[in-house]
Amino acid sequence: MFDLLVTNARVVRPGSSSPSTADVAVTGGKFVRIAPGIDPTQAATVVDAGNRLLFPGAVDVHQHWGIYNPLAEDAVTESRASAQGGVTTGLTYLRTGAYYLNRSGPYREVLPEAFAATEGRAYIDYGFHVAPILKEHIEEIPSIIEDFGIPSFKIFMFYGKHGLHGRSSSQDQFLMLPEGESYDYAHFEFIMRAIQKARLASADPDDISLSLHCETAEIMAAYTKLVEQDGSLTGLAAYSASRPPHSEGLAITIASYLAYETGLPTINLLHLSSRKAIEAAMLMAATFPHVDFRREVTIGHLLADIDTAGIGAKVNPPIRPREDVEALWEHMVAGHFDWVTSDHACCRDETKFGQPREDVFVAKSGFGGTEYLLPGLVTEGTKRGLPLGRIAELLAGNPARRFGLHTKGQVEEGYDADFCLVDPDRTWVVRAADSESTQEYTPFEGFEMTAKVTDTFVRGHRVLADGVVTGAPRGRFVRRPSRQKTAW
Repeated sequence: MFDLLVTNARVVRPGSSSPSTADVAVTGGKFVRIAPGIDPTQAATVVDAGNRLLFPGAVDVHQHWGIYNPLAEDAVTESRASAQGGVTTGLTYLRTGAYYLNRSGPYREVLPEAFAATEGRAYIDYGFHVAPILKEHIEEIPSIIEDFGIPSFKIFMFYGKHGLHGRSSSQDQFLMLPEGESYDYAHFEFIMRAIQKARLASADPDDISLSLHCETAEIMAAYTKLVEQDGSLTGLAAYSASRPPHSEGLAITIASYLAYETGLPTINLLHLSSRKAIEAAMLMAATFPHVDFRREVTIGHLLADIDTAGIGAKVNPPIRPREDVEALWEHMVAGHFDWVTSDHACCRDETKFGQPREDVFVAKSGFGGTEYLLPGLVTEGTKRGLPLGRIAELLAGNPARRFGLHTKGQVEEGYDADFCLVDPDRTWVVRAADSESTQEYTPFEGFEMTAKVTDTFVRGHRVLADGVVTGAPRGRFVRRPSRQKTAW
């Protein structure tokens, strides 16, 4: 007997040219058979897909649970929102300092606190990335990988000299740095050297990688002053101008040379937001062909622009003018991005907006959007000729491989039965009130989607049924790598 059988599905596999009609059988949380005409009497539970698309569950490798709300709270509500977007696994960033757990100290003390806050609360499977902020954290990198099963790390390149929300300020208090320590290019170099040393000692070196938020503090500090002194720009246009695209390009260049200098080949360039950013990333890939660069774009930067969204869309790097959005899509269709994420950071209204409310520079940075990840990419991508199999690669197959989630991201026998059913012909309008997130607004309010996630399954357990989150939380922390690596 199978635990679950999904019949009459159009299965979308990463990289496939087109969906294939099949039934999908699940036992023990794994896909065990995928073929047409499986006998439904062999299954304890049968779900008729009704010719809907069956996608591998999205692997959203850029989330921020706990940045503005208690981690234990976000683990519940934002994982429920994830299920609405077809997301079955989320990797969330964690660092010391202000926000998140609002504390400093070694990760041997911080990580158990994060595990305790999330255990038994999430509706999707999850993991963490870690940002080495302190000198002590660099020394902990081997332990973070081996003892905690977290092989992915992050650098926020502008944090040392520019405020998180857009004005230049000292970051010592923000990062809770001890006296005598700094968060700068030298620190970044030493992080890279430590990660590469750990890779060389690992049986799974390609599962160990470094992600970088690439913006240049000095450029942004100067341009923020210019934009505010000029006063002719407001809202998202002002914020974009205060963090200009060449700030991204310069930081990408610096990060890439540091990777070359330190010999670290597994580099992820996060949330590229502009033509200059993606072109700089392509240039660095050509300059340093031995570095395995991976390039990320967010659904927010693909859907919204400075004219279609309000201040609620303030994020780092900024939402850009339409010409940059179109440039991102040009590169997307050309195959130059490796995955699409949400950069989901739930920021409630009372936290997001300052006084006066319309001042973009006093608003907080970041917003939620994981619930629109798969619907948004299918809606806009198919308009532009992006094949469904490529969408499955971008949302599931590629990020799962890169980050050591080797039981995720595929609809194949032996993999975790993480999948979602999608109605590609259902038109609906985004309303924040319909989201499971505790964020009361969305930059996508009023956007029309032409694909709807109706059902989401995590290891064969239905967590979204007919658009409604259901059952108890079944999400688990995923220790990485989750099994022997597969070829890229």
